[in-house]
Amino acid sequence: MLRSWHERFKDQGLVVIGNHAPEFAFERSEKNLREALARRGVAYPVVMDNDFVNWKAYGNRYWPTKYLIDKKGVIRFFSIGEGGHERTEAMILRLLAE
Repeated sequence: MLRSWHERFKDQGLVVIGNHAPEFAFERSEKNLREALARRGVAYPVVMDNDFVNWKAYGNRYWPTKYLIDKKGVIRFFSIGEGGHERTEAMILRLLAE
């Protein structure tokens, strides 16, 4: 869904940023990450968070977790786990309308 939201809403102001927090040693390689992103056609930026700095800053404990942050930098919505796409998209549309 992230790719879809990125493509559909980027011209309206949505900025999608992935955070790659590796589980395995081979996932710490920038080359491997770049190749995986290219293979999967990921066009939005992805931060390489090998030291879990972003992960910890958000108090994250679950994968995947989606955060919607407004233009003032305030977390307005988050969703833990797979699914819940309708609720997330509704909030994206609401925030874009503000």
